[in-house]
Amino acid sequence: MTTPGTYALDPDWVAHLRRYAVSSPRAQTMDTITPMTGRLLARLPVSSAREVELAFHGARAIQPSWEQLPVHLRSEFFLRLHDLVLAHQVELLDLIQLESGKARVHAFEEIVDVAQVARYYARSGPDLLRAQRRSGIVPGLTRVEEVRHAKGVVGIVSPWNYPLSLAITDAIPALVAGNTVVLRPDPQGSLTALFVADLLTRAGLPSRALQIVLGPADTARAVVEQADYISFTGSTATGREVGAVAGRRLVGASLELGGKNSLYVAADADLDRAAEGAVGACFTSAGQLCISAERLLLHESIADDFLARFLPRVEALRLGTNLTFDADLGSLVSAAQLERVQRHVEEAVAAGATVLTGGRARPDIGPFFFEPTVLEGVTEAMDVCREETFGPVASVYRVGSDAEAIERANDTDYGLNASVWTRDIGRGRTIARAIKAGSVNVNDGHGAAYASTAAPMGGMKASGLGRRHGVEGLLKYTEPQTIAVQRGMNLGAPAGVSGEQLASTMTWALRAMKVLGRR
Repeated sequence: MTTPGTYALDPDWVAHLRRYAVSSPRAQTMDTITPMTGRLLARLPVSSAREVELAFHGARAIQPSWEQLPVHLRSEFFLRLHDLVLAHQVELLDLIQLESGKARVHAFEEIVDVAQVARYYARSGPDLLRAQRRSGIVPGLTRVEEVRHAKGVVGIVSPWNYPLSLAITDAIPALVAGNTVVLRPDPQGSLTALFVADLLTRAGLPSRALQIVLGPADTARAVVEQADYISFTGSTATGREVGAVAGRRLVGASLELGGKNSLYVAADADLDRAAEGAVGACFTSAGQLCISAERLLLHESIADDFLARFLPRVEALRLGTNLTFDADLGSLVSAAQLERVQRHVEEAVAAGATVLTGGRARPDIGPFFFEPTVLEGVTEAMDVCREETFGPVASVYRVGSDAEAIERANDTDYGLNASVWTRDIGRGRTIARAIKAGSVNVNDGHGAAYASTAAPMGGMKASGLGRRHGVEGLLKYTEPQTIAVQRGMNLGAPAGVSGEQLASTMTWALRAMKVLGRR
């Protein structure tokens, strides 16, 4: 698949994958590079506005028949995808690394996530989508049923940092719910998305159930303008624009946006365990993870002891470009991302912050590599304090109490993820409940919450709207409908009964139902 040192892809294989993109033979093209070397990885077609329209036309044409297929039969495609992802993980890992630049160990997390999500919704979808009985106004005479309908065609705009996981794990529940999908992956994640389309074809998914359009921001905007429901993962600034379009069009949207996540080490924490966990929390995927920790809140009584354990672990991380499990940390994705990370660090140092470790670009390894970096003395005037860096940079803040840690954790516009480390689990839960974040991990950095696929995942405040995973991650792609069948009598006053008599009878009935414990 690759040539060592150049990472050249087989042109015939790339040509095969290109067939899964909705594009014309004479389409404009875009170049995708590998962050490992900065060199050309593949040349892919750009889907025009007309081709995005054709993708939606095809998706709408097949959607009714796809929704009519029983849920348990729709689910079978994703049980097969589960097996195919595991069977073809070597090719997927190579593509994820080549497109994102991340270390293989972090690329493997995407394999696990997709397999878990596919299995969860394939197994739980039939029960979650089954018609549900609800209480009627007149017990025994009013039969109420809640049924679920698909939204129609779901538009998904996925980012570059998790090219497998964030492209397909939102599409799986949308498809299980009976929708069809038009997916626009980030240009830097397009090959991975096309390969997943290839695997879904092998799983037997109808060809127009999932359509992929490729291209820059204009292509993404065309998807947002035509979808019946929008799933977007990316920056808060762009998420606001997507939300505005959804509001104007009166369609739903799920937006997972940025974060400035905190990790608090309490006075009673197991410091060795906390230091080991903090390395993963801060530096997974070179910090290019919405739920990674960028703020280390350390109780002042243990701060020095924690840093004495944490910093050597950070310095021991191995940076590398190998398509093997040899490296602990990979590359930033682009020159623009490297520039942002360098600017945050350099401006902080110029304003008085101290680099405890790292702080340098590593062009000797690859064009966009940056050392895992820990800063202290960061103040609110510095961009690295308030803005999302989205790179391998963590800042240390010393606090005097749990209350101060909670205040610091909440002192941000964001509210995506947080981490609390303490030997007292009850204390950890109490602190967690006081933090305004969509997920909080006690004695873990981020994986425990995110990887628990049956639980919802998403942000508060400027970190987004809606949730992926769990029940909401499926039902958000549906429209609930209430069907009420009335038997024996009409609602309202029967002939010969005055309004006053009806009010008296209903008052008695309402009191009786409260006494009987009825909802």
